[in-house]
Amino acid sequence: MLNHNKTAILFLSLFVLLALLSLFAAISVWYFVAAGVLWFLVSLVGSSFIWSNYHVKAYCSNPSETHKNIALTFDDGPHPATVSVLEVLKRHNAKATFFCIGKHIERHPEIFQQIITDGHLVGNHSFSHSRFFDFLRKDGVISEVESTDAIIFKNSGKKPQLFRPPYGVTNPSIRRALAVTKHKVIGWNIRSLDGIIKNENIVFNRIVKRISPGGIVLLHDTSMSTVHVLERLLVTLREKNYNVVPLDQLLNINAYEN
Repeated sequence: MLNHNKTAILFLSLFVLLALLSLFAAISVWYFVAAGVLWFLVSLVGSSFIWSNYHVKAYCSNPSETHKNIALTFDDGPHPATVSVLEVLKRHNAKATFFCIGKHIERHPEIFQQIITDGHLVGNHSFSHSRFFDFLRKDGVISEVESTDAIIFKNSGKKPQLFRPPYGVTNPSIRRALAVTKHKVIGWNIRSLDGIIKNENIVFNRIVKRISPGGIVLLHDTSMSTVHVLERLLVTLREKNYNVVPLDQLLNINAYEN
């Protein structure tokens, strides 16, 4: 699979080749334009889909998992709805991973503390989750990540090693920033779209159709619709003999700095 560096080398080589050919034959400028557009499209797709590993290596599942183990992850909290999510998880004795936004931890420290007290993992999901996050330079990304690390440590005594980029988008600035912060990037291979689709049956069916050993489910602990889907999902997983396991166990990685 192509990554950012290999793609850059490939297309730069193509441009050089076209330039050399133009010394001996009439090469239309549209060949250069077409190559540039194709490079842009490849980079756009690679940046938009975290599983492509285009800019950074992302853990999106454990394909070597042979047992019926699966991990649940929740983005964008803490949120008042997180309390209900925690109640459902406790009722089913399931552990999940919550990728928290720094400013939301500051707004709801008691809910964040309940996540920790209940034995769930927490990861870094930036401080602001700004729609302009993807336009930040390296230092801006580092600031977002380190600020949230500090808030998580202040409220839990734990320094997270897991980071999920807002919207699952990656780019060179994020790659350079994470080379400094040393976080592991966590993606998913089962996207519920619960943040977009409001029909609970559609969301539930999307997840169930994609369940497989080693999978990572992406949910959001920000609405009661997700709470209702979660209840049905945990019942279905039990009926299918699946175990909901912590993300660090599924991936065999450390969730926190030792």
